[in-house]
Amino acid sequence: MAGKVDDLLKIITNQFNQELDHVNPDFDEFYLSFSSNGPLKIIEEPDAPVDSYWIVTPQSSPQKIILFFHGGVLNHGTSHGHRDLCQRLSRHTGFSVFSVDYSLASENPFPAVVEDCIQSYLWLRDEGFKSSELVIVGISFGGNLALSTLLALKKMGEKLPLCGVCMSPVVDLKFPVVYNHLKDVNDWINYEMLENFKKSYLKGQNPSNPLASPIYGNLEGSPPLLMQCGSRELLLCDVNRFRDLAIEKDVKVNLEVWQGMFHSWQLFYSHLPESEGSLRSIGDFVKGLSFE
Repeated sequence: MAGKVDDLLKIITNQFNQELDHVNPDFDEFYLSFSSNGPLKIIEEPDAPVDSYWIVTPQSSPQKIILFFHGGVLNHGTSHGHRDLCQRLSRHTGFSVFSVDYSLASENPFPAVVEDCIQSYLWLRDEGFKSSELVIVGISFGGNLALSTLLALKKMGEKLPLCGVCMSPVVDLKFPVVYNHLKDVNDWINYEMLENFKKSYLKGQNPSNPLASPIYGNLEGSPPLLMQCGSRELLLCDVNRFRDLAIEKDVKVNLEVWQGMFHSWQLFYSHLPESEGSLRSIGDFVKGLSFE
């Protein structure tokens, strides 16, 4: 199995071995090449404050909604490229998915992206969806946005969603750990990519701002969280730190560390059985809270 994972890592690394300040038109199609090809319907929402799409499956409830933030280091990635992940989220949770194409950092640096996400949640609430039937989910930088949105909503006094789910989240843009010295790391992202991403996103602003680095926010009162990381993932140490801080504030946090996996492995369905296993686990987590 390790050899198969290593081969896949080489393919992914070759795909993304480029400067982050150039949009890669093949990014979405690369992700979709690992698709499950499950049944879905994708519908643009013309009335939303940000470009957004409904992604539904035969299992989708029209009342229960996942607000989804895609990954893609802000200059890559859209709802289109993550639609297979979204349909699998819908299939395993029974929720419809509302996927947001937030602003790209090259055009709208921090905090515009977070504001897009906050407005998307508030729009869903204004449309009549109950907070107890909303879940915020994000992958990679979308996981950062999920946590930042939760912090902002809490500070605003808004009713919070049922829970949050973060797949391979970026939680600390200060990147304090010397990642290259971690002996168990074998990932397709590296320290140079992280530093370039930080510069592109923050444009010199303070990386300690909780809306940029949720690990520095007031986590008390946050809803239950499921966090997933791979054991070989570059950012696992940061996510462990976030988990420990959240638990200190009595937040219910379930951190799953998937053995042998790397950053955002959930997207690579056709090559990794663990991709579907992780989505199944998300479904169990959300359903468990829904029926409490």
